[in-house]
Amino acid sequence: MKRTQLYLEEDLWTALHAKALLERSTISELVRQALRERYMGNLERRKAAMLGAIGLWKDRTDLEDTETMIRRLRRDTRRDRWERDREE
Repeated sequence: MKRTQLYLEEDLWTALHAKALLERSTISELVRQALRERYMGNLERRKAAMLGAIGLWKDRTDLEDTETMIRRLRRDTRRDRWERDREE
């Protein structure tokens, strides 16, 4: 864990102090929690989203099967794909 120092406006410090007392926590923990939620996202939500993507395309009939697609892409060169996409 790293240590840092923050300068907070009086009203923000007062709100955090009251919330910390109410939740029997510390201002530091409230700040860490808020930073995690804001910049790292909710871990459970991210996990649920990843699990929800499993099998998303399994019943698609408009896509070629994975093995065929990968083998076709491996045969192509990057330049061939770029030129083909540019023509479309």
